[in-house]
Amino acid sequence: MSLQNIMDLSDCTLCPRSCRADRTGGEEGYCHVDAGLQVARAALYAFEEPCISGRNGSGAVFFGGCNMGCVYCQNYTIAKTMSHVPTITPEKLADIFLKLQDDGADNINLVTPTHYLPYVIKALEDAKKRGLTLPIVYNTGSYERVEAIRALDGLIDVYLPDFKYISPRLSLAYSHTPDYFQYASKALAEMVRQCPQPVFADGSHELNAPDDADDPLMVKGVIVRHLALPGCTEDSMDILKYLYTTYGDRIFISLMNQYTPMPQVMSDPNLGRKLSRAEYDELVDFALSLGITNGFIQEEGTASPCYIPAFDGTGVE
Repeated sequence: MSLQNIMDLSDCTLCPRSCRADRTGGEEGYCHVDAGLQVARAALYAFEEPCISGRNGSGAVFFGGCNMGCVYCQNYTIAKTMSHVPTITPEKLADIFLKLQDDGADNINLVTPTHYLPYVIKALEDAKKRGLTLPIVYNTGSYERVEAIRALDGLIDVYLPDFKYISPRLSLAYSHTPDYFQYASKALAEMVRQCPQPVFADGSHELNAPDDADDPLMVKGVIVRHLALPGCTEDSMDILKYLYTTYGDRIFISLMNQYTPMPQVMSDPNLGRKLSRAEYDELVDFALSLGITNGFIQEEGTASPCYIPAFDGTGVE
C-alpha cells in the first residue's frame, strides 16, 4: 500500500484496521476519531524509563483515541470517550512542542499518535523549522503499518513501542487484533532499521551507571516495552525470547509489572487482578537466563491508578 493512500483520511487505511472511514466527512474511524486533532494533555511527565524521563521530565503529549481498543486499557477515558478532549490544529501542536521545550522537557514524547500521523508529521516539520531541537520519542502500541513507520524516518529519534503479544489467541481476546504480531514485528523491524543502536547523551551506547538517577538520556534508539499481564506468563516468555533472539543488544527491553485492573475488566478471572510478584519474578529470571542486560525492570507498587495522569487538557488550552 502506498504512503499517499494510507495518508488519505477520507478513506482511512492509516493503520492495519483499514476501517475505510471518511474521517474528513465527520465519520469516526475504529480509533474513535474523525479528522479533528485531539490532545488530552501536554506536560512534563516523570514516570517513563529513567533514560526517557530524565531529570526534568519527558514532554508527554497524550493524543485522544486509539486504534488498539485493548479491553484492559489504562487510559480508556481518552481512548474511547472523546467529548472532553480539545481539538487543535497542527500549527497549535507545533506550538505545544516548542512550549514543552521552553518548559525544560528532556524530549517530546508522542503518546499514541498513530491515527494522527499526517498532522504529527506536519507539526514536527514546522516545529523543527522554528527551533525544536529536542529528541522526539514515538510512543506506540505497535499496531502500525510499516509504511507509516517509514514515513517517520528522520523525524523520530527514539522509538518506544509496546510489544503486547505473540499469541493470536490473546491478541484477539484482549485487543481484537488476531494479526497483531504480524504487524507489530514488521513495524519494530523498521524502527530498528532507522535507529540501529542505542545512543545516549554522553555519547555512549550502553548504560553503566549503578543508579538510575545517574543514567544519561537516550537520544537515539529503540526501547521495547512489554506489559506483563496476569495469567499470560508463557506468551511473555515467548516475547522476551523473540526480542532478544532477533535484536540482541541493539534494543533495550522494558519489562513492566504495572498492569492495573480497571473497572471494565474486574470480572475477568485474569485481568481482574494484579500481576503477582511470583509471576513477575519468574519473567525477570527468564530474561536474565536469556542473557538480556540492556533492560529495565520495575519495583513493586507501580500497579496503581495514581500513575495515570489527569487528561484534563493541561498544556493544550
